[in-house]
Amino acid sequence: MITQKTKYALKALMALGAADKGAALTIEDVANRSGAPKRFLEHILLDMRRAGYVGAKRGRAGGYFLIRDPDKISLGEMLRQIDGPIAPLPCLSRRAYRKCDDCEDEASCQLRRVFADVFYSYLLLIESLTLADLLKTPGIAEG
Repeated sequence: MITQKTKYALKALMALGAADKGAALTIEDVANRSGAPKRFLEHILLDMRRAGYVGAKRGRAGGYFLIRDPDKISLGEMLRQIDGPIAPLPCLSRRAYRKCDDCEDEASCQLRRVFADVFYSYLLLIESLTLADLLKTPGIAEG
């Protein structure tokens, strides 16, 4: 399950991705277009800026804008950026692997085997989807 923070971040990125190319949106604009509360967006957009997804412009025509193409931002990458590892078990994570505390033998672990099949199917799908795919969905991020 994705967190509320992740939902707000994705909706904010969708609002920025749906804006005219090169246009900067204020936090108020992003909040209105995404439905995310302004107080959360300030932190989320700063995190997204540090991660290299969003740029910021100061001044009267200032605001936030995407600095990466929506088709180059994978949903899997975004989920990890915001919430950390997405594997259901720590022993299945490629980037944050750690042995389960109660596991004697990973090779014979039935939980690992079952969740691995499900997780890898999910991973293939989520890594193939991008922010551009979210923007193709009618009614999302319209402002």
